[in-house]
Amino acid sequence: MSTPLSPPDNATSNVSSEPNDHLNADFSAPPTAVPQEGQWSVQSALANLPNPPPPSNPTSSLPFLHLLERLKTTKREGWCRFHITTGESISDHMYRMSIITMLAPRSLSARLDIPHCTKMALVHDMAELLVGDITPVDKVPKAEKRRREADTMAFLCGAEGLLGKWGKGVQGKGIQALFEEYEESKTPESVFVHDVDKMELLLQMVEYEKREEGKLDLGEFSWVAQNVVLEEMKEWCQEILKERSEFWKGLGKTASFLDMTTS
Repeated sequence: MSTPLSPPDNATSNVSSEPNDHLNADFSAPPTAVPQEGQWSVQSALANLPNPPPPSNPTSSLPFLHLLERLKTTKREGWCRFHITTGESISDHMYRMSIITMLAPRSLSARLDIPHCTKMALVHDMAELLVGDITPVDKVPKAEKRRREADTMAFLCGAEGLLGKWGKGVQGKGIQALFEEYEESKTPESVFVHDVDKMELLLQMVEYEKREEGKLDLGEFSWVAQNVVLEEMKEWCQEILKERSEFWKGLGKTASFLDMTTS
C-alpha cells in the first residue's frame, strides 16, 4: 500500500483510533509476505503455499490462472494494522482502479491511452500474489521489495515462466511490460495510474471510516493526496477529502488531517 507521510506536529484528533470490538480478531499475514531480508525467493514463497507448486514452464495457461487466485484472497496489509480483517483484497483494489481509469476526466482521456491505463491498473500489483502486500511498517528495503517483485513477474511472465509457452509468450511479455512501465513511472500513463492508486486508497479509507460510524480514524492515509501529480487527479482526491470532512463534521467530531481538504 501507499506510504502515509508523517503528519505535521500540530495535527490533532479527538476521535479514538481503536476499532470496534468485532474487528479485534487476530490477522495472520500470508507466509510469503515479509520473511527476513535475504531469505526470500520465488521457490521459498511457493513452498509456503497450501497447494503444490505449479509445473515449470507449462504449455497451459491454467497454472498461471490458478495462482492468480491468490490476489483474490490476499488482503491489503495496511488496513490490517487497524484490525480491519474483513477488508479488501489486492484484486478488489486493482478492480476499482481499473474502473477509475475508465472514468478519467475528458482533459486526461484526450491525451492518454486509457485502455492501456486500464490494463496497467489490473496488472500493477500482480507480483503481490507471491510477495505479499509489503508496507512501510514491514521495514523491507525498497531495493529488496523491487527484487522480489521482479523475480515474481519473471516467474509468472518470463520466457521460462508460467506464461512463457502460452501463445508463444506474447501475452506474458505484454503483462510484464505493463508491470515494469508502472514501476518505472516515466510515461504519462504510468503517472496517471499511480495517481489512481492513491485515489482508490482514499476512497477505501473513507468507506471504512463510514462503515465504523466514526469509531475508526484512518486519517494517516489521507497524506497520500500530497503525492498526487496530475491536476485533474488532485481535484478528484480533494472531492473525496471534502466528503470525508463533511462526514466527520456530521458526527460532531474532528478527525485527523482534515486540513488536507484546503491544501
